[in-house]
Amino acid sequence: MDLYHSIVITGGGGMLALALKNVLEARERGYVALDRKSLDVTSEASLKAAFAEHKPTLLLNCAAHTKVDLCEDERDKADAINGYALGSIAKLARDHGTTLVHYSTDFVFNGAGTRPYRIDDPVGPLSAYGSSKLLGEQKLQESPPENWLILRTAWLYGRGGPNFPRTIVERARQGGTLKVVNDQIGSPTYTADLAEATFDLLDRNAHGIFHVTNSGSTSWHGFAQAAVDEFGVPVRVGETTSTEWLKIRPRQAHRPAYSVLDGSAMEKVIGRPMRPWREGLKSFRDAVNAKGFA
Repeated sequence: MDLYHSIVITGGGGMLALALKNVLEARERGYVALDRKSLDVTSEASLKAAFAEHKPTLLLNCAAHTKVDLCEDERDKADAINGYALGSIAKLARDHGTTLVHYSTDFVFNGAGTRPYRIDDPVGPLSAYGSSKLLGEQKLQESPPENWLILRTAWLYGRGGPNFPRTIVERARQGGTLKVVNDQIGSPTYTADLAEATFDLLDRNAHGIFHVTNSGSTSWHGFAQAAVDEFGVPVRVGETTSTEWLKIRPRQAHRPAYSVLDGSAMEKVIGRPMRPWREGLKSFRDAVNAKGFA
């Protein structure tokens, strides 16, 4: 059976789904994108109906509760969507012989490290969001299909949804004062690059957990300054610390201080590293200038 015979994308109305759809369309592959209105991943009945109707050979799970701070107040909802749903999806994928790709996060780590996190490093999420995504990884692996991928990524942005560089650029254009934390380090990752890497891994029959981010690292402040520079907004972004920011917004989720991911396992499979994060940001700028943020 052709892996790409019947492709289903859950969370089909979101930012990552748009990038996956763009790659599939460029490859002239058909797909079914199911948004939250057409598929409730927390409902086993809804999932069973979707599998029965579409009989996916490949399912790309983009459904997620991604509002990190809101997850602190909506822990049950986050666990249901990001966590327990994966148990049901994985079992149905196993029963139907479906290859399952699920996207996870750098937030499964506690950020105390000083070198890029390897796939087998101990996990220890600091936030409700990170805990819910780790739960999803665990539920998938409790009863997995024969073929599955968990792709941990980080600081994701792209066209088709709210994201950090879009927020920064829009606020800068409005003349607002910007202060961004300078003591959290990670790897900004462009959705288009993550989507391409997803299919590179699938084409090579990859299996298991991989770290997939653009290469290099920066702080949120460095990311913000790069964004306004790339979009030609002549402002200097102010700096602050995580401690100071939490004083202003005490209900905000705790984020790892260092969450750079080691992508060497992925590089061995696809034969190349991901391009640097700044190059991804330039491509994002070009795409937005051509088509807009949405």
